[in-house]
Amino acid sequence: MTGPATTGRPPSAPEGGRPRRDRRQPPKRRRLIIATAAVVGGIALGGAGTWALLAPTTAGIRDVDIGVVPVQQGGDDTAAETAPAAPPPQRIRIATIGLDKALTGLRVQQDGTLAAPGNPADVGWWSDGPRPGDPGAAVFVGHVDSATGPAAFYGLSSLRPGDRITVRRDDHTDLAFTVRALRSYEKDAFPDSQVYTTTGPPALRLITCGGTYDRTRGEYLANLVVYATLAG
Repeated sequence: MTGPATTGRPPSAPEGGRPRRDRRQPPKRRRLIIATAAVVGGIALGGAGTWALLAPTTAGIRDVDIGVVPVQQGGDDTAAETAPAAPPPQRIRIATIGLDKALTGLRVQQDGTLAAPGNPADVGWWSDGPRPGDPGAAVFVGHVDSATGPAAFYGLSSLRPGDRITVRRDDHTDLAFTVRALRSYEKDAFPDSQVYTTTGPPALRLITCGGTYDRTRGEYLANLVVYATLAG
């Protein structure tokens, strides 16, 4: 991607901390990760550097509509407030696409957009959002490609319902998630409140760029979202 191009804005967080349990859902049709004009291969970067995209590789990530998107039912907010926070994630593994990456933390910038990984080979997670295992959806972001070839989330579009995603946490425990659905969204129709959920059962969202690459604008026109729920 020309950085991971994700759409929408995550809910706001208190200064220096994680989002409040009672935070509002993000406004619709707002950009989340596109923060610069120059984009590389699927995700726009938030000031962390840019690349010149030579040959977009989007043939396999157009108009993805696979599986059933899980419905996030609201949980017991009181219980969630008193429960100890889950340890932060350290690594993501997806055996079916040969992905095994350490995670970098991403935070919301002053303009309300979530920063993207500064390197196409990295995978980032929204460090002020829900952690894997906590109520709500942990959000992971990665580039799809770069000037030098495939990036971290290049293989995301080949995932299918039933595939397993494993997250290693700082306490050396592993959490397994099961892929439920893949969806492509045009940027002006990105379902913020559906993707950035902060209540309900523990879930996972993986986001990268998708759709057609617009050479004039230097960015992809859509986002690919993988929905996964806690296995078992």
